[in-house]
Amino acid sequence: MRFKTSLQKEPKHTEIVTCTGWTTPDEVYSGSDDHQILRWNLLNNECTCLVKLGNDVYPTDLHWFPKSGAGGKKGGSGGADVFVLGSSDGKYHLVSKTGRVEKSVEAHRGAVLACRWSYDGTAMVTAGEDGLVKIWSRSGMLRSTLVQNSSPVYSVCWSPDNDQILLTNGKQLVIKPMQANAKPVMWKAHDGVILKADWNASNNLILSGGEDCKYKVWDHYGRLLYSSVTHDYPITSVAWTPDGELFAVGSFNTLRLCDKAGWSYALEKPNTGSIFSLSWSSDGTQVAGACGNGHVIFAHLVEKRLEWKNFEVTVTGAKTIDVRNVVDDTKDKLDFRDRIIKTSLGFNHLVVTTSSQCYVYSTRNWNTPMISDLKEGAVNLILQAEKHFLLADNVGVHVYSYEGRLVCSPKFQGMRTDVLNAQTVTISNDTVAIRDKTDEKVIHLFEATTGKPLGDGKPITHKLEVMEIALDQCGPSNERRLAIIDKNRDLYLTSVRTFGTERKTVKLGTMILSQVWNDNSNMLAAMADGKFTVWYYPNVAYVDRDLLPKTVCEKDASEFGKNPQLLSFLGSHVSLRRADGSLVSTGISPYPAMLHNFVMGSRWEDAVRLCRFVKDDTMWSCLAAMAAYAKELNTAEVAYAAINEADKVQYILQIKEIPLKEARNAEMALFSGNPQDAEGILLQAGLVFRAIMQNIQLYNWSRALELAVKHKTHVDTVLAYRQKYLQVFDRTETDKRFEQYAKGVDIDWEKIEQKIEMEYSKEKERGGGKR
Repeated sequence: MRFKTSLQKEPKHTEIVTCTGWTTPDEVYSGSDDHQILRWNLLNNECTCLVKLGNDVYPTDLHWFPKSGAGGKKGGSGGADVFVLGSSDGKYHLVSKTGRVEKSVEAHRGAVLACRWSYDGTAMVTAGEDGLVKIWSRSGMLRSTLVQNSSPVYSVCWSPDNDQILLTNGKQLVIKPMQANAKPVMWKAHDGVILKADWNASNNLILSGGEDCKYKVWDHYGRLLYSSVTHDYPITSVAWTPDGELFAVGSFNTLRLCDKAGWSYALEKPNTGSIFSLSWSSDGTQVAGACGNGHVIFAHLVEKRLEWKNFEVTVTGAKTIDVRNVVDDTKDKLDFRDRIIKTSLGFNHLVVTTSSQCYVYSTRNWNTPMISDLKEGAVNLILQAEKHFLLADNVGVHVYSYEGRLVCSPKFQGMRTDVLNAQTVTISNDTVAIRDKTDEKVIHLFEATTGKPLGDGKPITHKLEVMEIALDQCGPSNERRLAIIDKNRDLYLTSVRTFGTERKTVKLGTMILSQVWNDNSNMLAAMADGKFTVWYYPNVAYVDRDLLPKTVCEKDASEFGKNPQLLSFLGSHVSLRRADGSLVSTGISPYPAMLHNFVMGSRWEDAVRLCRFVKDDTMWSCLAAMAAYAKELNTAEVAYAAINEADKVQYILQIKEIPLKEARNAEMALFSGNPQDAEGILLQAGLVFRAIMQNIQLYNWSRALELAVKHKTHVDTVLAYRQKYLQVFDRTETDKRFEQYAKGVDIDWEKIEQKIEMEYSKEKERGGGKR
């Protein structure tokens, strides 16, 4: 990926350009020391003067009212037609799109160095040469003076939730909460004065550049994630793309494009002088820079490359894509009417969104795409599953079929689509999961086919803030699992669909950097504490927890460098991105994927044959768990015997002796550590006696008595076993319910044993006398 830059032959401004701002992806405004605000139309390359300011007004910063802000209507009318302009005379000015100065307000002693609207448009912040940071209402009334510093504040920005302000203070970065008594977070970020900072709403990361000639990436706790090498000149501007995937860095005659991890995609050396300000278009495809020599530089993203199996897709221009099949070297060129905004390749389909339409290409046919119109052009996210794909734009989240038909648009109260990314939204063939931005512990689940909330409509609430979520892609919908990485970087697996039972969540690992599910079997790969880890069958945690360590493949990840990111897991190949930006791949054994395919097709004999051929305990352990989960007792017996789990083989042999299928299923649920499920299966099948006996065997006395009384059967059996239990431990009865029922019931063991024998005989008859 790189920038394709364009500069006018002669600068339109006669002095230094200090600020730029976009209204639409085709219209830019720039302010300069020549007292002019110019409007640039990128469609016809026209440049006109919007307003000539007074001779004492030198613009310093410019920021448009957000389109999604209060009063700003969809499509960019209303409040979005106003921008705030900071100036060197200590005032800020509210200027309309027509060039009329609506309001001028005395804000600071000395110049206003930075001014920014909040994301929701309800407030504005200004920072001055006098070291003050002030909060203003939308109409321009002073709400509070948030900070008083002794040195000038060169840059300010809002936190994603609009409840904190990031500001520069010399060599320090400061995060100041809006609450009066809350303590600020402050850290030394650079060895020189910090000139620019930016905080992205989507990835919640902070970017800074300073006079020490470095740019750095931080998390919102002030932890350093990336530091650049020392450049030749101070870093005068930095800016995130709206989706938080990339950022741009400006310096003297330098424009750099970087990944969110910090490494550089491309470096341009335009003849611009220092680039004092950078701003991205709302679709994240173009950047405008305010240059020291009077130019405004425009740069367009090109050569974005996507790979999937044997296909390579490259965005070669604003409206063109090249497709190459690396197997037979066939090439196709795709042309579009409008500018390309987002692309995604996977599951045999290429999805391309432009400013007005969505194109869906099948990898089998590059000539006739499915085309559908988009209501809102600025698509900021595309996610694909096997049967459909998801688009997120400024209006909402939409699920489409690969035929281009809108399937559904899931919604929940307070949903913010501008901050969604691939870590906080995930889709499978039947489920959509979205993390709530207002409460990051909450994950909302929806049916992918209807957009309705899953089950009882209650979201998943994790105990800590959730950083990443990912749905597995294969298997039936009732076995869908969601992988969660929380704030502590712990990895959890939780069941998505719960039918009246409690949602089960199990912990798989710690210190997880990134995760990715396999595309055609439910294997999960992760970077965990310096190791590349693959869970061949994560569902084992729900079946037999003891087998979990035996179904994991681990290898040293030092060859991938520090903090590698997992990109894809196709078949037995895993693609990773190293910290320096280079792509590497690694492989795992092909046998676990084959085992998954055999089990999904219920080919149990083939699965056993494969494990015998491979002769690996990991494979046998996976098969044991898969067979136990599917209640395939013969295969489970063979697999457990192969890994010398004698006690479990014995238990399975006992289960096989039970004549009724429902009772066998209940015993297998008990085997998997799910007594509630086991009881539910028994009661649904009318096997009340077995349910009572199960609770007695588990010493769940109160529940056993409750069932016996409710169904008016075997009350004496429960009391007899309770009495026997107390005698063994030489204890007296303390439970009042048992004392109450013991008074009216005579315990006759001979009678009880006859009743129990009769129950087992009934079961035999019901099962046809067969095992």
